[in-house]
Amino acid sequence: MKNLRNIIKNAICVAAIASMAVASTSCDDLLDTKPQGVFTDEQIGDDEAVDLMTAAYATLLCHYFGNNESFAGPINNWVFDVRSDDALKGGGEVSMEGYIHQLEMGNVQSDNDVANFKWRNNYYSISRCNTAIKGIANASTISDENKVRYMAEMKTLRAYYYFDMFRIFQKFPYFDESVTNPSECRADEYSRDQIVDFIKQDLRDSYEVLPASQELPGRFNKYVAAALLARVDLFTSDWAEAEKYAGYVISSGKYELYPNFLDMSKPEFNNQYESVLAIQFSSANSPDQFNFCNCLNCTWSDGNLYGNGDDFYLASQNLVNAFRTTANGLPFLDGTFNDENIDKADYEGNVDPRLDFTLGRIGMPWRSHTYNEKWCRNFDLYGQYSGKKPYPAPESPYVKPGIVPWGASSLNCILIRYADVMLMKAEALIEQGKDLDEARSLINDIRRKAARSVDPTYEPMDCNPMIANYAVAEYPATGWNQDYARRAVRMERRLELAMEGLRWFDLVRWGNVVETMNNYYASEGKIRTYYQGAALSDNEIYFPIPVNQVDNAGDLYK
Repeated sequence: MKNLRNIIKNAICVAAIASMAVASTSCDDLLDTKPQGVFTDEQIGDDEAVDLMTAAYATLLCHYFGNNESFAGPINNWVFDVRSDDALKGGGEVSMEGYIHQLEMGNVQSDNDVANFKWRNNYYSISRCNTAIKGIANASTISDENKVRYMAEMKTLRAYYYFDMFRIFQKFPYFDESVTNPSECRADEYSRDQIVDFIKQDLRDSYEVLPASQELPGRFNKYVAAALLARVDLFTSDWAEAEKYAGYVISSGKYELYPNFLDMSKPEFNNQYESVLAIQFSSANSPDQFNFCNCLNCTWSDGNLYGNGDDFYLASQNLVNAFRTTANGLPFLDGTFNDENIDKADYEGNVDPRLDFTLGRIGMPWRSHTYNEKWCRNFDLYGQYSGKKPYPAPESPYVKPGIVPWGASSLNCILIRYADVMLMKAEALIEQGKDLDEARSLINDIRRKAARSVDPTYEPMDCNPMIANYAVAEYPATGWNQDYARRAVRMERRLELAMEGLRWFDLVRWGNVVETMNNYYASEGKIRTYYQGAALSDNEIYFPIPVNQVDNAGDLYK
């Protein structure tokens, strides 16, 4: 428990000290000196409240413990995508970051570093949120209206972290700003149902009081709370509420699909179009300011264009094959998509163009460069499919490889995209068996974006219709029943949101993760020989409490 106690203590001290000026004192009034490093109620006004909130928001940058720990930071769940049928660990060898390789193999142990990193990162962040909420609530110089709004921002951020815990750990302690000694909170004090109710209520309350827009980009508005609540609702199968709150985001008129799929990888489109919840980054200063947890995944890159990333987080052949389309431009929803491999650029079948906006393929364009084996760090072991989405073109003025390596840029990290919200509502409608035509329309809007993105004049080039046979069509009304629609929306989530850290959690909430993964190990194992012996069981879906946290907690976590 000392570990959690120290994290909380450090978070409180850092949040306070970083945002206040220490007043000078004299010997005469030493006994009257206010405690240094802590705000008094009278010292917290609107400016100081924003400082406290900034300290809490800064935890989303997830580079406060170390380079490897940022892999499991709160904004990037690629290490959980590696647990799914979408992704491979990548890197040099299986022994490199072996604790992530364990997850790829379905091997979940309580001493896995990812489990401990997640636990520490999230509680560090939750503590900053609680510190900000408590400070704002007790402030004597902030208007009641601003207090409510400021606290709603922090409750939304706290809900984000607790939901991350909820979908990763089976048991964990929950405490809010009213708890005076979090170090005494038990992991079994509240049930999972109770904890998720706390999360949802914070988000419902926040939606009601947050503004529709914020002057500063990155600060949460009411639609962030709504979109996050819809995501929580999908995980708990609360379809009616998911439909309702995803609908609020859609009907707001604030968001729209990108004109071109590539636009999500252009920093010049930060905070526009599909950006519902995005983390703000910059390449101007230090690693604390750019998306460190993604940039080390950057491709090796021929000619050192990006500064040679570590080439972690590559796509599986199974995911690549999911982009195959029929002669009618529709996905293979009958389960046969994996019967044939898209393993070469001269593959003669049809493919969804989102494949080449999402992944590197040998012989195809990568931001107007030709992708080849020299871009791949370990082609023989992990193959060729490096992820593209977090990386602008190497020549982009927002990329500075001579100063900041590994493809780092000022490209924001979007945690919730508008396309995701549209698919949330479509899925909620389908699961309720209502308004199936509206669900089809939402899905087809996204597929139309994919179709119009096949534009060889759009720069930088990522798709080449002279080589690949691109075909992506809308779903017709004929045969659109609940079963077919369910398979369609699940496939659409996989294609549209590929390599964005969501696939594992989708499989968990759909209840088919064990069957899917064991089938995947059998098929992908024909290519990845290191998958021999890989398997997933029902009791390996959620992480156990990290063993060092249990050891430090006495009887609290037993």
